[in-house]
Amino acid sequence: MISGKFAITLHILTLMSKSPDEFLSSEYIAGSMNINPVLVRKEIGNLKKHGIVESREGKFGGTKLAKSAENISLEDIFNMTFENVTLGYSKNDPNPACPVGKKINQNLDTLYNDINNKICNQLKNISLLKFSEDF
Repeated sequence: MISGKFAITLHILTLMSKSPDEFLSSEYIAGSMNINPVLVRKEIGNLKKHGIVESREGKFGGTKLAKSAENISLEDIFNMTFENVTLGYSKNDPNPACPVGKKINQNLDTLYNDINNKICNQLKNISLLKFSEDF
């Protein structure tokens, strides 16, 4: 299912791309997003795991990009957030004796895979730097 993780992560990284040499606090980032800093720290943890950001502790601590915004594609961000677009499945198990029911989920999987491939193909050509130029 679609969640807000991609949008949250992209917001965090866009802020960082605007101040590439500064360590931004989770409170500062959360203020821009109007969300709880705990949610920001959770996404930063995922970004650190993927080597996209680096953090430091203490009074002047925070997080900044570990790589150039030019070298981060929106596809990278999409894949890091474990996003896969699905538009849902039936709540009940379809009837295997029905010609539609026995193949509906398989055909939905094919459709959703195709949608995700198209999304990734679109996003791979957009860098974080290019995206952040609109701000």
